[in-house]
Amino acid sequence: EVQLQASGGGSVQAGGSLRLSCAASGFDFDSYAIGWFRQAPGQEREGVSCVDYSARRTWYRDSVKGRFTISSNNVEKTVALQMNNLKPEDTAVYYCALGGPCTYYSGNSPTGPMVPDFGSWSQGTLVTVSS
Repeated sequence: EVQLQASGGGSVQAGGSLRLSCAASGFDFDSYAIGWFRQAPGQEREGVSCVDYSARRTWYRDSVKGRFTISSNNVEKTVALQMNNLKPEDTAVYYCALGGPCTYYSGNSPTGPMVPDFGSWSQGTLVTVSS
């Protein structure tokens, strides 16, 4: 059975850092993408970052580029999201999810991961950034 566990959330002031971790089991780690998503109250769940293991590609939404870094450890089957220079707008519940693809190419730039394409989800970990 596919299982994903997200951890590492917390409360920080603007400009601080957090490192989220996603531990995965029960699937072929090299055959799927793992995405990080977040959802703030009253808003739709949105993709934050994603790593496509088969293509070894990564994606970041524009608002986190230069601040967040996704990384993976295929031996330990973990995916991390290092979040630096956090902003209040980053406040949300964060989830990791299994599926893919990470991106669709349309127009001038690729779109990010889409919720319907990810079938297995972790429980959320709350990130709160105060101003």
